[in-house]
Amino acid sequence: MLIRKLIVLISMFIFFCPSVAKFQPDSCKSESDTLRQECKDYPKAQREFRGVWVATVNNTDWPSRIDLTTDEQKKEAVELLDLLKNNNFNAVILQVRPQCDALYKSDLEPWSYFLTGKQGTAPSPFYDPLQFWIEEAHKRGLELHAWINPYRAHHVKGGEVSEYSVVKKHPDWVVHLKAGYWWLDPGKKEVQDYSYNVVMDITKRYDIDGIHFDDYFYPYPSYNNNEDFPDDQSWQEYINKGGKLSREDWRRENINKFIERVYEGVKKIKPMVKFGLSPFGIWRPGHPASIEGFDQYEKIYSDAKLWINNGWVDYWAPQLYWKISSLHQSYPIILGWWENQNKLNRHFWPGIYIVRQNNDPNITEVTNQIMVTRGMLPDSPGNIHYSISALEDSPELAAALSNGPYKQQALVPSTPWFHGSVPDSPAVKTTIENDSVKITWDNKSNDNIFKWVIYFKYDGKWDYKIVASDINSYTAPLSSEYKFINDSGELVVKKFELTHIAVSAVDRISNESKPVIIEIK
Repeated sequence: MLIRKLIVLISMFIFFCPSVAKFQPDSCKSESDTLRQECKDYPKAQREFRGVWVATVNNTDWPSRIDLTTDEQKKEAVELLDLLKNNNFNAVILQVRPQCDALYKSDLEPWSYFLTGKQGTAPSPFYDPLQFWIEEAHKRGLELHAWINPYRAHHVKGGEVSEYSVVKKHPDWVVHLKAGYWWLDPGKKEVQDYSYNVVMDITKRYDIDGIHFDDYFYPYPSYNNNEDFPDDQSWQEYINKGGKLSREDWRRENINKFIERVYEGVKKIKPMVKFGLSPFGIWRPGHPASIEGFDQYEKIYSDAKLWINNGWVDYWAPQLYWKISSLHQSYPIILGWWENQNKLNRHFWPGIYIVRQNNDPNITEVTNQIMVTRGMLPDSPGNIHYSISALEDSPELAAALSNGPYKQQALVPSTPWFHGSVPDSPAVKTTIENDSVKITWDNKSNDNIFKWVIYFKYDGKWDYKIVASDINSYTAPLSSEYKFINDSGELVVKKFELTHIAVSAVDRISNESKPVIIEIK
């Protein structure tokens, strides 16, 4: 009964949710009473993280095959990014290290098998896929987060183990699992240094917006036919050096130290790059009491609760891949439990599963989960969707989102603990041209602008459009028509006049300037 009531409330919220949410520009975050009063009249854009995973392992999402040409790979990438832009998403999480190989130019690891069909072979004609994705994403106003698997050395679908593979180069670092995978041993200091250096290399050399890990730490038990992870050598070395922890606690501590080290390392190199984690959705069965399922703490030695409690992340995206009505893994119930663990108020943008049968129930489920997230996490809402292929394969789902909860564009929530300065307001000019007004703007004093927000006011109500940084003009009609059917069944047309426009600047970490407001006379 409670679940049915929740769904009814969600459905009502979908239809009555305002188009412009109550988020203040970052310039309004002040103790000044005068400024706070002034800010009440500022137009405000909606804030919400709308991310999508793009998996490259086994060619799940991109590239679609291992034999595509460079031009075909680029074409597919552009089509996927256009899909996100056209449906009002604002972030893409691209898997760039699926099995200790790289979808970017690296001196540390070989070119990925999933890119060219032969590990160690670069694309020909040459290009750097990660660099290409970053540039094309940023052109469309999308953040690009580099998704890395820190411990998977070789995937069962990853072709032959090549001479370039870490499996061949450092056989003492890896173990072979009975399902066919090769895995880095997290208990070895050399392994920790190796994966850490890969992350730092990407952070240094690429203009990324985030580093992202998923749920693969120690492998899932099924990867080794449900037998224990074969780390006898590293465990014995730990004992011989006087180690006192139990084997299980030692494994967890190996991962804990690595997560903390990566977070601190990213901040030292680029303090404004976000570090995000997407662990398995359930910490432990019984947390909260009604929840049943896989125990990541015990089985893959992932103490995910500790990581968010300690603030070793900038955003948190546990994979809450269950339905709202699932009795033992209910989406809102697990979401609420994780929110209570968020002691340091990091961004909490849960992962949701959208790869189901293409039908109305799936569309309703996905839409309702987004609305539940908005209702339960109002200060910094957002979701990451797995995966982009579902949007590509289901135009109906993409359209339902862009015509429903994602109808309005949204800025990524800002990250207050980054302490970035708010960008300067742009210089704005307007010119009346026939039945429209041309708006132009510039902000040469700040080269860190990522987006612009153009606000326009008709009939006393603000609306807005978000554009990429390379755009510096916009034309708005001086009047706007609103058509509706009245109670008598007659078509009524009302015309509203444009009275004000405003423009604000948004930087790379989503801080928004004070908007420049101009009255249209």
